Amino acid sequence: MNMSRNAPPLLSVRDLRVALQTSHGHVEALRGVNFEMQRGDTLGLIGESGCGKSLTALAVMGLLPERAKVSGAIHLNGTDLTQLNEADLCEMRGARMAMIFQEPMTALNPLHPIWKQIAEPLQLHQGMDLSRAKARALELLERVQLPRAKERLDAYPHQLSGGQRQRVMISIALACQPDILIADEPTTALDVTVQKEVLNLIRQLVAEDGMGLLLISHDLGLMRDQVDRVMVMYGGAVVESASTEALFEKRAHPYTQGLFAARPQLGLKRGTRLQTIPGNVPDIFNWPQGCAFADRCPYVQTNCRQSLPQLEQVPNPKQAEGLPAAAEHWVRCPQWQHLEVAA
Repeated sequence: MNMSRNAPPLLSVRDLRVALQTSHGHVEALRGVNFEMQRGDTLGLIGESGCGKSLTALAVMGLLPERAKVSGAIHLNGTDLTQLNEADLCEMRGARMAMIFQEPMTALNPLHPIWKQIAEPLQLHQGMDLSRAKARALELLERVQLPRAKERLDAYPHQLSGGQRQRVMISIALACQPDILIADEPTTALDVTVQKEVLNLIRQLVAEDGMGLLLISHDLGLMRDQVDRVMVMYGGAVVESASTEALFEKRAHPYTQGLFAARPQLGLKRGTRLQTIPGNVPDIFNWPQGCAFADRCPYVQTNCRQSLPQLEQVPNPKQAEGLPAAAEHWVRCPQWQHLEVAA
């Protein structure tokens, strides 16, 4: 259950900007990302590859390349993570914040049995001895419903299926009961039936432990089922943010409209061609001065190219009924009031 919106946020990201060092010099990959989360919140980041979703997660975790330049603030329980040194960040990672990565086969160590990999954060952050940590590893594997968990304690990652490896990753992430769980496309390498099982498991465990969930995906259907709020990213910036219900009911940004129009849906007649968004994602080495979507937007105006538009609030008639601020609808498009808001 979400805590009161009057309480300080569990996670607060303010004007987060990340510039990466390349052979062309520093390029700005994130351009002022803002969001807040409370305990129990489930927030989704969605957008095309390269839009900044995973980079946002890595910035929160403090896992950016060494020469990346970070500005803005990332507060977890009041502590600004951007001001911590690597030793202090290591104490936070695994204990107060944890991450499930896309491909468990590459995230897990092939040289160690799975129980040792689950036990490591328990020994590091909670000071457990080896025997207690191994017993706790079994408890965690049983909690994530790994079949024949006791028999598989000494298994190596290559001896497990993709879905089983992802359950091990979830066990590692939840071992120390973190405040924030970040799941970066956690089902990309899994078949459809296993995807649903793993996602439902993550959602169940998040609800039971009262942590916040930041879910990253390009799958709109997944977002609809798994999160309460969605932020749409494009070109290193958030272009639209709303409750999941509001976003699926009406889209105010031209990119979000195009994203929804391009999705495959049940009931389409055989041979029906899906809509596409014309043009290409702009080169990160040559971001436009204004809106990154301008060259692909059918509604572009001169002012769209002059500076990055500010987020504007889309009125919600339900707001008068006392809807919390988290349900507010925001769009980064100065033309949205003149467009037909897509339903």
